[in-house]
Amino acid sequence: MTTVECTHKDQMHDVTPSGEGCKECSEQGATWVSLRLCRTCGHVGCCDSSEGKHATAHFKATGHPVMSAFKSSRGDWSWCYLDEVRF
Repeated sequence: MTTVECTHKDQMHDVTPSGEGCKECSEQGATWVSLRLCRTCGHVGCCDSSEGKHATAHFKATGHPVMSAFKSSRGDWSWCYLDEVRF
């Protein structure tokens, strides 16, 4: 069995969140389910369970590979879009 690991942890930084919620959702008058924090630049976007999927849109626009759960009651974890692994 092959274990997949994130090979982009070197791009994770201590970042300052861009806000308390998803800016794009707030601007559109939409709501979010959960939030994600870009570990490269600090952008806060909504998760893929949210209508806007702004965290994934941020990854597609910038190539920043790692997002972490932000203000989550479900624990501290991260997702690497390039390696497709949660850690």
